[in-house]
Amino acid sequence: MAEEYADKMARKTDAELRQYVTGRAQYRDDAVLAAFDELARRGQPHPDDALVRPELEAVVQAQAEAAREAEARQLAERDATAEELPATAPELYSQGTIALFSILPTSMIGGGVLLGLNLLRLGRKRALVGLGLFMLVYLLVAANVITYMLIQGLNPFLGSLLFNVPAVIVYLRWFWPRYVHTEHYRSRGVIIPILVSFALIWGLRQALPYLIKQQPKAVQKEMEQIMKEQR
Repeated sequence: MAEEYADKMARKTDAELRQYVTGRAQYRDDAVLAAFDELARRGQPHPDDALVRPELEAVVQAQAEAAREAEARQLAERDATAEELPATAPELYSQGTIALFSILPTSMIGGGVLLGLNLLRLGRKRALVGLGLFMLVYLLVAANVITYMLIQGLNPFLGSLLFNVPAVIVYLRWFWPRYVHTEHYRSRGVIIPILVSFALIWGLRQALPYLIKQQPKAVQKEMEQIMKEQR
């Protein structure tokens, strides 16, 4: 910075240099020092030079030290970040992404699939099998609960939504800390899961009429009524 201001002041006229000195309150301290130096180099030292220079040099030195400390802090933070997230850190779906896809749009299946992909990438095959068994049992229970709600004439969609919440808790409070148990990972993008989710939703809608026909007559009527109300 000092060299930059020295070059700048060398191109100034004598009057411009004196303006820097007399109006020094509106200029940077290192620029004013450079103006003093340039006037002295030209054989026109300013009378205030000896009086003002010690104060200006102290301020410039303090500013330089503060800049060096700030740069050192930035380097330390960058190094700490590099240590916290090594280049070999795996790419995983975050807990927030798993929670989101466990609620909408594909229910707990979506979040379970993303968690399963994490376990597969980490090589946790036994945990992956356990996750699959949990999802299977959970879905069987959910199917029975929803069927019961239909028979009782209750709207099953609110119940199915609330039924996803315990699954999210199990994913993030049981499977994640025991089998993922790492904070050092890079978050994977969500574009592909979103596209797959829409494909699954489309497929489920196409298969829904067939699934309704497989249900008891009372359940069929309830499901058809609910579908009509949502149109």
